Amino acid sequence: MQALWMLAAAFFFATMAVCVKFASAWFSSAELVFYRGLLGMLFMWALARRQGVTLGTAYPGSHAWRSLVGVVSLGAWFYALAHLPLATGMTLNYMSSVWVAVFLIGGALLAWTPRRGAAAPLHQGPLVLTVLAGFSGVVLMLRPTIAQDQAFAGLVGLLSGLIAAFAYMQVMALGRLGEPETRTVFYFAVGSTVAGLLAMPITGGISAWSWPHALWLLPVGLFASLGQLCMTRAYSRGATLVVASFQYSGIVFGAIYGVLLFGDSLPLTGWLGMGLIIASGITATALRARAAPHAPAEEH
Repeated sequence: MQALWMLAAAFFFATMAVCVKFASAWFSSAELVFYRGLLGMLFMWALARRQGVTLGTAYPGSHAWRSLVGVVSLGAWFYALAHLPLATGMTLNYMSSVWVAVFLIGGALLAWTPRRGAAAPLHQGPLVLTVLAGFSGVVLMLRPTIAQDQAFAGLVGLLSGLIAAFAYMQVMALGRLGEPETRTVFYFAVGSTVAGLLAMPITGGISAWSWPHALWLLPVGLFASLGQLCMTRAYSRGATLVVASFQYSGIVFGAIYGVLLFGDSLPLTGWLGMGLIIASGITATALRARAAPHAPAEEH
């Protein structure tokens, strides 16, 4: 079920990325972070009321840390999308799944103590390989390129993926604490609003307002909120590496958008990459289903 939630999240985030690309022609990255957060707060407040979920929390520090790393990652990604080709910006951000796999395996190895000849905790190795295979598919599909004058934007995009991995790990921690997804996403939206508001004076203030252009902000906020909800549910309920593999499906959705809406064409390597992404997700699900009866607990 976590895979389905991640599929939905990938679809919403891919849709949001297209809207951000259009909106960045009229709004700065800081403004996009601000308006995305403000609209997200309104959406999550309305959803919390409908669900009967209170927005008060006993873990303000955990939410603050999740919001901080999430907002920094989001701002870096928006900057990369505005200054890099869309394919390159998305590829660098999608490295977050690779970083999640590195953190999980690295943490398990650091916590491992050899005693009585016990083997190192490498039972998740096949799942890690599916994550790496999926990322290889991403590279085949997008064929990212960085011009000589885009080195800084490329570094920012790379950092967006690394920091996003920290945010996903914190989402898992909040899930283990029993925090509802609506509450977690609401506080992330609060953090986005505050960060964007503080950053706007540094990045040139408020852009000239035009309603036709401003209408792009509504789908940015809506699809970002839906994506955050689905992603939070997926990562907070275990099967982390399976979820990480399915996160790449956002690239597939993005390619479909390009073909259907913008007349893009995919070369043979693109279709091979799409097949590799889909195969890695299916393989990860099969491996998880096979290991589930014998696993003592969900991996986090």
